[in-house]
Amino acid sequence: MDVKHILVPGLGRRDVSAARTLREDTLLAAAAAVAAVVIALTTSGNGRHPDALGWALLLAAHVPSAFRRRAPVRAFLGLVVCVAPYHALDYNHTAPMVVSMTALYTVASTGRPLRTLFLGAGVLGIMLGVKFGEGMTEGTEALRISGWIVAFLLVGVIVRVHRQYVASVVERAERAERTREEEARRRVAEERLRVARDLHDLLAHSITLVGVQTSVAAHVLHADPDRLDRAAVAKALDDIAETCRTARGELRATLEVLRAGPDDSRGPLPGLDGLPDLAEAARTAGATVDLSVEKVEAPPAVGAAAYRIVQEALTNAVRHGGPGLTVRVGIRSRGDALHLRVADDGTPPAASTATSSSEPDRPAGFGLLGMRERARSVGGTLDAGPRAQGGFEVAAVLPTGVAR
Repeated sequence: MDVKHILVPGLGRRDVSAARTLREDTLLAAAAAVAAVVIALTTSGNGRHPDALGWALLLAAHVPSAFRRRAPVRAFLGLVVCVAPYHALDYNHTAPMVVSMTALYTVASTGRPLRTLFLGAGVLGIMLGVKFGEGMTEGTEALRISGWIVAFLLVGVIVRVHRQYVASVVERAERAERTREEEARRRVAEERLRVARDLHDLLAHSITLVGVQTSVAAHVLHADPDRLDRAAVAKALDDIAETCRTARGELRATLEVLRAGPDDSRGPLPGLDGLPDLAEAARTAGATVDLSVEKVEAPPAVGAAAYRIVQEALTNAVRHGGPGLTVRVGIRSRGDALHLRVADDGTPPAASTATSSSEPDRPAGFGLLGMRERARSVGGTLDAGPRAQGGFEVAAVLPTGVAR
């Protein structure tokens, strides 16, 4: 039997069945009846000893207490129906005290304060009116008893307020838990988007380089079969193998994020220190790359964004620039921002504009859209389009938060 749940209705468990509540309240009513019988048999001087009618009224007064939590007001009124004639016949007035105070406490702890106020005022008014009508001695005794009535009513009100406070704390905790779960889902979605972008940039870059290098090998094989330049073919195949190894290693590092546990880090992000490798990969595809990078203090997220933008820009240049391509990559720090510029002198993509695609076989906007998303993810901006003197240019400004 859960004593705390019996004395403080509604506190603690939420899954208590009606049958269990009735059983617990019945046991409490039986215990109160035993206490009333013992008090009636062992005390005197506060009313006459109960006879058969008195015992019947006293025991009947405990029956409604079995339903005190299911119907508090009706249980209290049922108690009054039995106790009122019991006291009117001047039986032992102390005996029903336990069940009476329990009923008052239950009404106060389960109802609104206004109901408790009206009920308490009614009980006290009737009792004091009757007792003072019998004389000052009885009235004075009633005043002493009224202090107990007020005390139990106040305890019931305090318990009700405490129960509401506990319920509000539990609700806030559950709401905080839901908020944490939503935040976790949001972070998972952001991480998936980051991995998807990294995979797109990595695969697009690597596949483009492999395609260009394969074309070089095929051209060497078909240009002059009688005087096959084995060294050129071997170099092209070696470049393809190196590109595949590099892509495989970066792909493994990217996918490790998906295998990491919830307490693991997000994994290393590519940064500005990886730009020489990108330039070298573009050179193996036949492009001339002029790389100029100042030593810049940038947060990892900004460095990763710059790396991916340069990677996408080089991929587009190698794919669409044509033979004899020259690409200039420059990264400078101005104030609290990183200024990035990738310009080539090749042939720009067909119908290229500030919103043109980096891949002619895909809907317009995917390549440049990805670069703009990279820039916006760190609070930066990106402009891209054909140059007046020929070629294509990508310029980005990425805030670093580090003033120089």
